Amino acid sequence: MKTKNLSTVYAIAAAALYAINVPFSKMLLGFVEPTMMAAFLYLGAGLGMFVYRLVSKAAVKAAPTEPLTKKELPYTVAMVVLDIIAPILLMFGIRSSNAANVSLINNFEIVATSLIALFVFKEVISRRLWIAIALVTVASVILSFEGAGSFEFNIGSLFVFGACLCWGIENNCTRMISNKSSIEIVVIKGTFSGLGSLIVALTIGESLPAVIWALCVLLLGFVAYGLSIYFYVMAQKDLGAAKTSAYYSIAPFLGVAFGMLILGERPAIQFYAALAVMIISTYFMIKDTIELQHTHEHEHTHTHEHSHGNTVHCHEHTHIHTHIHVHGEDSDNHEHNHKAMAHEHLHVA
Repeated sequence: MKTKNLSTVYAIAAAALYAINVPFSKMLLGFVEPTMMAAFLYLGAGLGMFVYRLVSKAAVKAAPTEPLTKKELPYTVAMVVLDIIAPILLMFGIRSSNAANVSLINNFEIVATSLIALFVFKEVISRRLWIAIALVTVASVILSFEGAGSFEFNIGSLFVFGACLCWGIENNCTRMISNKSSIEIVVIKGTFSGLGSLIVALTIGESLPAVIWALCVLLLGFVAYGLSIYFYVMAQKDLGAAKTSAYYSIAPFLGVAFGMLILGERPAIQFYAALAVMIISTYFMIKDTIELQHTHEHEHTHTHEHSHGNTVHCHEHTHIHTHIHVHGEDSDNHEHNHKAMAHEHLHVA
Protein backbone atom coordinates (compact mmCIF):
# COMPACT_ATOMS: atom_id res chain seq x y z
CA MET A 1 0.00 0.00 0.00
CA LYS A 2 1.32 3.47 -0.87
CA THR A 3 2.52 5.61 2.03
CA LYS A 4 -0.18 8.28 1.61
CA ASN A 5 -2.93 5.68 1.40
CA LEU A 6 -1.61 3.88 4.48
CA SER A 7 -1.45 7.18 6.37
CA THR A 8 -5.09 7.80 5.45
CA VAL A 9 -6.02 4.39 6.88
CA TYR A 10 -4.14 5.30 10.07
CA ALA A 11 -6.03 8.59 10.38
CA ILE A 12 -9.44 6.95 9.91
CA ALA A 13 -8.52 4.15 12.35
CA ALA A 14 -7.50 6.78 14.90
CA ALA A 15 -10.90 8.44 14.51
CA ALA A 16 -12.79 5.15 14.82
CA LEU A 17 -10.95 4.10 17.98
CA TYR A 18 -11.41 7.50 19.60
CA ALA A 19 -15.10 7.52 18.67
CA ILE A 20 -15.86 4.74 21.16
CA ASN A 21 -14.61 7.02 23.95
CA VAL A 22 -17.77 9.12 24.34
CA PRO A 23 -20.41 6.36 24.64
CA PHE A 24 -18.27 4.23 26.98
CA SER A 25 -17.18 7.25 29.01
CA LYS A 26 -20.83 8.21 29.48
CA MET A 27 -21.46 4.76 30.92
CA LEU A 28 -18.40 4.78 33.19
CA LEU A 29 -18.87 8.34 34.51
CA GLY A 30 -21.62 6.93 36.68
CA PHE A 31 -18.94 5.02 38.62
CA VAL A 32 -15.78 7.15 38.19
CA GLU A 33 -15.39 10.89 38.85
CA PRO A 34 -14.42 13.11 35.87
CA THR A 35 -10.81 14.07 36.68
CA MET A 36 -10.05 10.56 37.93
CA MET A 37 -11.59 9.26 34.70
CA ALA A 38 -9.27 11.43 32.60
CA ALA A 39 -6.28 10.24 34.65
CA PHE A 40 -7.00 6.53 34.21
CA LEU A 41 -7.84 6.95 30.52
CA TYR A 42 -4.40 8.40 29.82
CA LEU A 43 -2.62 6.02 32.19
CA GLY A 44 -4.28 3.20 30.27
CA ALA A 45 -2.93 4.67 27.05
CA GLY A 46 0.62 5.08 28.39
CA LEU A 47 0.91 1.77 30.23
CA GLY A 48 -0.85 -0.16 27.46
CA MET A 49 1.44 1.18 24.74
CA PHE A 50 4.49 0.52 26.94
CA VAL A 51 3.49 -3.14 27.18
CA TYR A 52 2.70 -3.17 23.44
CA ARG A 53 6.19 -1.83 22.77
CA LEU A 54 7.83 -4.58 24.84
CA VAL A 55 5.76 -7.32 23.17
CA SER A 56 6.35 -6.02 19.64
CA LYS A 57 10.09 -5.76 20.26
CA ALA A 58 10.18 -9.36 21.46
CA ALA A 59 8.03 -10.69 18.60
CA VAL A 60 9.39 -8.72 15.65
CA LYS A 61 12.66 -6.91 15.19
CA ALA A 62 11.33 -3.44 14.41
CA ALA A 63 13.24 -0.87 12.41
CA PRO A 64 15.21 1.51 14.64
CA THR A 65 13.40 4.74 15.45
CA GLU A 66 14.73 8.11 16.50
CA PRO A 67 14.21 8.83 20.20
CA LEU A 68 13.10 12.22 21.49
CA THR A 69 15.91 14.66 22.32
CA LYS A 70 16.30 17.92 24.24
CA LYS A 71 15.52 19.77 21.01
CA GLU A 72 11.93 18.47 21.14
CA LEU A 73 11.55 19.16 24.88
CA PRO A 74 9.38 22.33 24.54
CA TYR A 75 6.91 20.55 22.25
CA THR A 76 6.93 17.47 24.48
CA VAL A 77 6.22 19.47 27.66
CA ALA A 78 3.47 21.45 25.91
CA MET A 79 1.96 18.20 24.61
CA VAL A 80 1.87 16.68 28.13
CA VAL A 81 0.41 19.78 29.80
CA LEU A 82 -2.30 20.18 27.17
CA ASP A 83 -3.12 16.46 27.46
CA ILE A 84 -3.66 16.96 31.18
CA ILE A 85 -6.07 19.84 30.69
CA ALA A 86 -8.03 18.68 27.63
CA PRO A 87 -9.40 15.29 28.81
CA ILE A 88 -10.37 16.73 32.20
CA LEU A 89 -12.37 19.45 30.47
CA LEU A 90 -13.95 16.89 28.14
CA MET A 91 -15.04 14.61 30.99
CA PHE A 92 -16.71 17.53 32.80
CA GLY A 93 -18.31 18.53 29.50
CA ILE A 94 -19.67 15.03 28.87
CA ARG A 95 -21.04 14.84 32.41
CA SER A 96 -22.69 18.26 32.47
CA SER A 97 -23.90 18.68 28.87
CA ASN A 98 -26.15 16.82 26.47
CA ALA A 99 -24.83 14.70 23.60
CA ALA A 100 -25.87 17.24 20.96
CA ASN A 101 -23.75 20.02 22.48
CA VAL A 102 -20.74 17.73 22.96
CA SER A 103 -20.91 16.55 19.35
CA LEU A 104 -21.39 20.08 18.00
CA ILE A 105 -18.64 21.84 19.96
CA ASN A 106 -16.23 18.91 19.56
CA ASN A 107 -15.77 19.85 15.90
CA PHE A 108 -14.00 23.05 16.93
CA GLU A 109 -10.87 20.90 17.23
CA ILE A 110 -10.74 20.69 13.41
CA VAL A 111 -10.89 24.45 13.07
CA ALA A 112 -8.37 25.07 15.85
CA THR A 113 -5.90 22.53 14.50
CA SER A 114 -6.13 23.80 10.92
CA LEU A 115 -5.84 27.51 11.78
CA ILE A 116 -2.86 26.94 14.07
CA ALA A 117 -1.24 24.74 11.41
CA LEU A 118 -1.78 27.51 8.87
CA PHE A 119 -0.81 30.65 10.80
CA VAL A 120 1.77 29.36 13.27
CA PHE A 121 3.42 26.41 11.52
CA LYS A 122 2.86 27.67 7.94
CA GLU A 123 1.28 24.40 6.80
CA VAL A 124 -0.46 24.66 3.43
CA ILE A 125 -4.21 24.04 3.45
CA SER A 126 -5.81 23.60 0.05
CA ARG A 127 -9.22 24.86 -1.04
CA ARG A 128 -10.51 21.30 -1.28
CA LEU A 129 -9.48 20.66 2.30
CA TRP A 130 -11.24 23.82 3.48
CA ILE A 131 -14.37 22.65 1.65
CA ALA A 132 -14.05 19.25 3.33
CA ILE A 133 -13.67 20.83 6.76
CA ALA A 134 -16.72 23.02 6.13
CA LEU A 135 -18.80 20.05 4.98
CA VAL A 136 -17.77 17.94 7.97
CA THR A 137 -18.80 20.79 10.26
CA VAL A 138 -22.15 21.10 8.48
CA ALA A 139 -22.68 17.35 8.79
CA SER A 140 -21.91 17.47 12.50
CA VAL A 141 -24.31 20.37 13.03
CA ILE A 142 -27.05 18.42 11.25
CA LEU A 143 -26.18 15.36 13.30
CA SER A 144 -26.21 17.29 16.56
CA PHE A 145 -29.38 19.30 16.04
CA GLU A 146 -32.20 18.13 18.25
CA GLY A 147 -34.14 21.36 18.48
CA ALA A 148 -33.44 24.89 19.68
CA GLY A 149 -32.48 23.70 23.14
CA SER A 150 -29.51 21.83 21.72
CA PHE A 151 -27.72 25.11 20.98
CA GLU A 152 -27.82 26.55 24.49
CA PHE A 153 -24.27 27.50 25.38
CA ASN A 154 -24.13 26.11 28.90
CA ILE A 155 -21.13 25.45 31.13
CA GLY A 156 -20.77 21.94 29.67
CA SER A 157 -20.34 23.43 26.20
CA LEU A 158 -17.60 25.72 27.52
CA PHE A 159 -15.73 22.70 28.92
CA VAL A 160 -15.87 20.87 25.58
CA PHE A 161 -14.91 24.03 23.69
CA GLY A 162 -11.86 24.44 25.94
CA ALA A 163 -10.88 20.78 25.46
CA CYS A 164 -11.00 21.14 21.68
CA LEU A 165 -8.88 24.31 21.77
CA CYS A 166 -6.25 22.51 23.87
CA TRP A 167 -6.24 19.54 21.52
CA GLY A 168 -5.98 21.82 18.48
CA ILE A 169 -2.76 23.30 19.89
CA GLU A 170 -1.56 19.89 21.06
CA ASN A 171 -2.10 18.32 17.62
CA ASN A 172 0.35 20.79 16.13
CA CYS A 173 2.90 20.27 18.93
CA THR A 174 2.69 16.53 18.29
CA ARG A 175 3.19 17.18 14.57
CA MET A 176 6.55 18.82 15.35
CA ILE A 177 7.84 15.58 16.92
CA SER A 178 5.94 13.06 14.77
CA ASN A 179 9.14 11.98 12.98
CA LYS A 180 10.28 10.41 16.25
CA SER A 181 9.21 7.08 17.75
CA SER A 182 5.40 7.00 17.63
CA ILE A 183 5.10 4.55 20.51
CA GLU A 184 7.49 6.59 22.65
CA ILE A 185 5.35 9.67 22.04
CA VAL A 186 2.20 7.83 23.13
CA VAL A 187 3.89 6.36 26.22
CA ILE A 188 5.08 9.83 27.27
CA LYS A 189 1.68 11.39 26.52
CA GLY A 190 -0.24 8.75 28.43
CA THR A 191 2.04 8.22 31.42
CA PHE A 192 2.90 11.81 32.28
CA SER A 193 -0.48 13.30 31.34
CA GLY A 194 -2.21 10.52 33.30
CA LEU A 195 -0.05 11.07 36.38
CA GLY A 196 -0.63 14.83 36.11
CA SER A 197 -4.40 14.32 35.98
CA LEU A 198 -4.22 11.87 38.90
CA ILE A 199 -2.42 14.48 41.01
CA VAL A 200 -5.08 17.04 40.09
CA ALA A 201 -7.86 14.56 40.94
CA LEU A 202 -6.42 13.74 44.37
CA THR A 203 -5.74 17.42 45.06
CA ILE A 204 -9.37 18.42 44.45
CA GLY A 205 -10.59 15.55 46.63
CA GLU A 206 -11.83 12.99 44.12
CA SER A 207 -11.72 9.40 45.36
CA LEU A 208 -10.06 6.44 43.66
CA PRO A 209 -12.55 4.22 41.79
CA ALA A 210 -13.22 0.57 42.59
CA VAL A 211 -10.70 -1.81 41.03
CA ILE A 212 -13.16 -3.21 38.48
CA TRP A 213 -14.07 0.27 37.18
CA ALA A 214 -10.43 1.37 37.21
CA LEU A 215 -9.52 -1.61 35.02
CA CYS A 216 -12.39 -0.82 32.63
CA VAL A 217 -11.21 2.77 32.26
CA LEU A 218 -7.59 1.66 31.77
CA LEU A 219 -8.68 -0.68 28.97
CA LEU A 220 -10.79 2.04 27.37
CA GLY A 221 -7.85 4.41 27.62
CA PHE A 222 -5.52 1.95 25.89
CA VAL A 223 -7.91 1.51 22.96
CA ALA A 224 -9.55 4.95 22.62
CA TYR A 225 -6.48 7.03 23.50
CA GLY A 226 -3.36 4.83 23.25
CA LEU A 227 -3.94 3.07 19.95
CA SER A 228 -5.84 6.09 18.60
CA ILE A 229 -2.99 8.50 19.37
CA TYR A 230 -0.46 6.01 17.97
CA PHE A 231 -2.33 5.80 14.66
CA TYR A 232 -2.83 9.59 14.67
CA VAL A 233 0.91 10.22 15.03
CA MET A 234 1.66 7.67 12.29
CA ALA A 235 -0.77 9.50 9.98
CA GLN A 236 0.71 12.92 10.75
CA LYS A 237 4.13 11.84 9.51
CA ASP A 238 2.94 12.01 5.89
CA LEU A 239 -0.37 13.88 5.96
CA GLY A 240 0.49 16.79 8.27
CA ALA A 241 -1.60 18.12 11.16
CA ALA A 242 -4.36 19.76 9.10
CA LYS A 243 -5.09 16.80 6.81
CA THR A 244 -4.90 14.27 9.63
CA SER A 245 -7.31 16.41 11.62
CA ALA A 246 -9.69 16.54 8.66
CA TYR A 247 -9.85 12.74 8.47
CA TYR A 248 -10.01 12.54 12.25
CA SER A 249 -13.05 14.82 12.15
CA ILE A 250 -15.28 11.87 11.29
CA ALA A 251 -14.89 10.72 14.92
CA PRO A 252 -18.05 12.53 16.15
CA PHE A 253 -19.98 10.97 13.28
CA LEU A 254 -18.67 7.52 14.13
CA GLY A 255 -19.43 8.24 17.77
CA VAL A 256 -23.11 8.50 16.94
CA ALA A 257 -22.96 5.22 15.05
CA PHE A 258 -21.27 3.52 18.01
CA GLY A 259 -23.87 5.08 20.28
CA MET A 260 -26.51 3.29 18.23
CA LEU A 261 -24.75 -0.04 18.71
CA ILE A 262 -23.57 0.36 22.31
CA LEU A 263 -26.34 2.42 23.89
CA GLY A 264 -29.17 1.32 21.60
CA GLU A 265 -29.84 4.83 20.31
CA ARG A 266 -31.92 5.21 17.16
CA PRO A 267 -31.09 8.20 14.91
CA ALA A 268 -33.62 10.61 13.50
CA ILE A 269 -33.82 11.67 9.86
CA GLN A 270 -30.97 14.19 10.29
CA PHE A 271 -28.54 11.29 10.78
CA TYR A 272 -29.02 10.22 7.16
CA ALA A 273 -28.75 13.80 5.90
CA ALA A 274 -25.43 14.09 7.79
CA LEU A 275 -24.29 10.80 6.26
CA ALA A 276 -24.80 12.19 2.76
CA VAL A 277 -22.82 15.36 3.55
CA MET A 278 -20.09 13.28 5.21
CA ILE A 279 -19.69 11.12 2.09
CA ILE A 280 -19.21 14.26 -0.03
CA SER A 281 -16.65 15.67 2.42
CA THR A 282 -14.77 12.37 2.43
CA TYR A 283 -14.58 12.52 -1.37
CA PHE A 284 -12.94 15.97 -1.19
CA MET A 285 -10.44 14.78 1.43
CA ILE A 286 -9.46 11.75 -0.64
CA LYS A 287 -9.22 13.92 -3.76
CA ASP A 288 -6.98 16.39 -1.97
CA THR A 289 -4.75 13.84 -0.25
CA ILE A 290 -4.28 11.16 -2.91
CA GLU A 291 -4.92 12.66 -6.34
CA LEU A 292 -3.25 16.05 -5.92
CA GLN A 293 0.02 14.65 -4.62
CA HIS A 294 1.81 12.26 -6.92
CA THR A 295 4.94 10.72 -5.54
CA HIS A 296 7.33 9.17 -8.00
CA GLU A 297 10.38 7.32 -6.74
CA HIS A 298 13.36 5.92 -8.56
CA GLU A 299 16.74 4.83 -7.33
CA HIS A 300 20.23 4.52 -8.68
CA THR A 301 23.47 3.23 -7.29
CA HIS A 302 26.91 4.69 -7.82
CA THR A 303 30.31 3.92 -6.38
CA HIS A 304 33.13 6.29 -5.57
CA GLU A 305 36.44 5.58 -3.94
CA HIS A 306 39.10 7.33 -1.91
CA SER A 307 42.28 6.15 -0.22
CA HIS A 308 43.96 6.39 3.16
CA GLY A 309 47.61 5.40 2.77
CA ASN A 310 47.72 1.94 1.20
CA THR A 311 44.02 1.26 1.78
CA VAL A 312 41.38 2.12 -0.80
CA HIS A 313 37.79 2.55 0.40
CA CYS A 314 35.00 2.00 -2.11
CA HIS A 315 31.69 3.49 -0.97
CA GLU A 316 28.57 2.28 -2.73
CA HIS A 317 25.58 4.59 -2.27
CA THR A 318 21.99 3.76 -3.18
CA HIS A 319 19.88 6.92 -3.52
CA ILE A 320 16.12 7.09 -3.70
CA HIS A 321 14.87 10.21 -5.45
CA THR A 322 11.38 11.26 -4.44
CA HIS A 323 9.60 13.78 -6.66
CA ILE A 324 6.52 15.31 -5.10
CA HIS A 325 4.44 17.32 -7.55
CA VAL A 326 1.68 19.40 -6.02
CA HIS A 327 -0.81 20.62 -8.59
CA GLY A 328 -4.04 22.54 -8.46
CA GLU A 329 -5.37 25.92 -7.53
CA ASP A 330 -3.30 26.29 -4.39
CA SER A 331 0.20 25.35 -5.39
CA ASP A 332 2.40 24.76 -8.39
CA ASN A 333 5.52 23.79 -6.49
CA HIS A 334 7.87 20.93 -7.30
CA GLU A 335 9.81 19.45 -4.43
CA HIS A 336 12.68 17.06 -4.92
CA ASN A 337 13.96 15.04 -2.01
CA HIS A 338 17.12 12.98 -2.25
CA LYS A 339 17.71 10.46 0.52
CA ALA A 340 20.67 8.18 0.79
CA MET A 341 18.98 4.98 1.86
CA ALA A 342 21.86 2.49 1.93
CA HIS A 343 25.63 2.59 2.19
CA GLU A 344 27.88 -0.36 1.51
CA HIS A 345 31.54 0.00 2.47
CA LEU A 346 34.08 -2.19 0.68
CA HIS A 347 37.64 -2.25 1.93
CA VAL A 348 40.25 -3.09 -0.68
CA ALA A 349 43.84 -3.47 0.54
